[in-house]
Amino acid sequence: MADIVEEIYALKKEKHAIILAHYYVPDEVQEIADYVGDSFFLSKKAKETDAEIIVFAGVLFMGESAKMLNPQKKVLMPDRTADCPMAHMGTVASIAQARAAYDDLAVVCYINSTTALKAASDVCVTSSNAVTIVKKLPNHHIFFTPDRNLGHYVASQVPDKHFIYNNGFCPRHESIEPAAVTAAKAAHPEALFLAHPECRPDVLAMADYIGSTSGIIQYASASAQREFIIGTEEGVFYELTTANPHKQFYPVMGDQYCINMKKVTLDKVRNCLRDETNEVTLDETIRRKAVGVLDKMLELAK
Repeated sequence: MADIVEEIYALKKEKHAIILAHYYVPDEVQEIADYVGDSFFLSKKAKETDAEIIVFAGVLFMGESAKMLNPQKKVLMPDRTADCPMAHMGTVASIAQARAAYDDLAVVCYINSTTALKAASDVCVTSSNAVTIVKKLPNHHIFFTPDRNLGHYVASQVPDKHFIYNNGFCPRHESIEPAAVTAAKAAHPEALFLAHPECRPDVLAMADYIGSTSGIIQYASASAQREFIIGTEEGVFYELTTANPHKQFYPVMGDQYCINMKKVTLDKVRNCLRDETNEVTLDETIRRKAVGVLDKMLELAK
């Protein structure tokens, strides 16, 4: 493994490359990345970088977002089959139906979505900025796609707007059930329960804190509490334990991992950078439409 890491560092320098990694990829990949974060943070870093090559250690929609923001740069994916099921649960047809049914409608698209879905939307959001952005929109009706759970959470924070929900979800967060939370709390009675808003509403109702992946890390780090039950993908435990070695973190269940994120390995990072393979390409017409909703997100989230 040490040889692969040294090779990655040498290739980065040689090719003027940068590695962006999501919190959900394996620990050893997070360790060698230039930046580790959630979707919003990585979107900003992708736009700010002067690197010639971006290696995106994450799932496909993340690499596509980086390419939208940096059409002149080469964006590489360690594994092109690492995809997000939720991203494909929304459709352009469902957006068209919502626009036909409601006047004064804003289509709000979660960043966990396809390029085509973004291109058909009005603004993009992440779990860390969705509430802020929706509050700033002048529209009364909000069609939230593709994640119904995040949509319901945003609606609970913005009660003056009317929400229409697409029926998508993250399979990993959807699988976290109230009974599992109850069992975890019984096993760790002193722990606070921190949950991602992609979890179901009945699970969020049990949470001591609800926030994005970065929000969960920040909350746990700032809290005087020493034990936490974490309601999101287990990859976040690397940053939680690194930043807080004196605290204890427990999963709600034993299988809180995204099989797609775990496809991203050190050897695949090395291979795609060495051979410049798995390049992300986008139709330029769709890219121009989609990048507008990302730019609007970055502007409204300021």
